Amino acid sequence: MTKKNIISLSGDLAAGKGTVSDILIKDLNYGIYRNGEYARKLARDMGLNITSFNAYLGEHPEIDMKIEKSATEYAKEHDNFIIDARLGWYAVPESFKVYLRVDIDEAAKRAFEDEKRKGTEEFSSIEEQKQDLITRFNLENERYWKLYHVHKEDMSNYDLVIDTTKLTPQEVAEIIKREYFKWLETE
Repeated sequence: MTKKNIISLSGDLAAGKGTVSDILIKDLNYGIYRNGEYARKLARDMGLNITSFNAYLGEHPEIDMKIEKSATEYAKEHDNFIIDARLGWYAVPESFKVYLRVDIDEAAKRAFEDEKRKGTEEFSSIEEQKQDLITRFNLENERYWKLYHVHKEDMSNYDLVIDTTKLTPQEVAEIIKREYFKWLETE
C-alpha cells in the first residue's frame, strides 16, 4: 500500500483529537478534514444533541455511511492533511493511523469544560457528562460493527496509540510528529 502524507486521528471521546490536530496543522503546515464537525452541524440542524444524533444514525445508516465516505473522497483529491475522524483510519488506510486514549474520568472533565461542545452537549455535572460519553461510545461501537464490521477500539488498527490522560496536547503532538516521520521513511 502506498503511504500518503495524511495523519488520521481517532480515539476516545474527549481524548484531545481536536486540540492535537490544531497543533499538527500549524506545525506541519497541513490542512484538516473533520467529519465530526459535519456530524455536529447535522445534529444542530435537526435540533438534536450529539448523543441523540448518534442514536438517529443507528436508524439511518445511509447518513452514517455518507459521513464516513466523505473522508475517503476527500483523501482521493488531497494530501498533506490531518483527518480528525473516529473512523479516519478505516476510511483512509494509507494514512498514518493514530489512536488517542484517555481515562474516562479525565475525558468527562475535559468534555464538561469544553465550550465548543455547548449547544450539542448540555450537562449539569461531570458525572452526567461521563455517563453520556459511555452511552455515545457504546452507540458508536454498535453502529460501526453493524455497518462496517470494525471495532475502533481494536488497537491493531493503528500505527501509534497514545494515552493522553497525563500528557499536554503539545507533548502528544510531538510524539505523533516523531513517529509519523519515522513511518514515512519506512517501506
